[in-house]
Amino acid sequence: MKVVSRKECPNIQINLQECTCTYANCEKRGNCCKCVSYHKKRGELPGCFFPSEIERTYDRTIDKFVEIHQQ
Repeated sequence: MKVVSRKECPNIQINLQECTCTYANCEKRGNCCKCVSYHKKRGELPGCFFPSEIERTYDRTIDKFVEIHQQ
């Protein structure tokens, strides 16, 4: 899978308007392709998959995702 660079991603400005990631200095912010690829390699999900109170903890594990959705 080819990862699209920030310059190649045509929707960065649109994506940034809806990005809920609280890590403001992240180079992947607004570049969803790059963000998803990064977290997939780490066995995680992007922050936008989580409610804001969980996203702020940076626990983006699949186990955490399942835990909050089983409640």
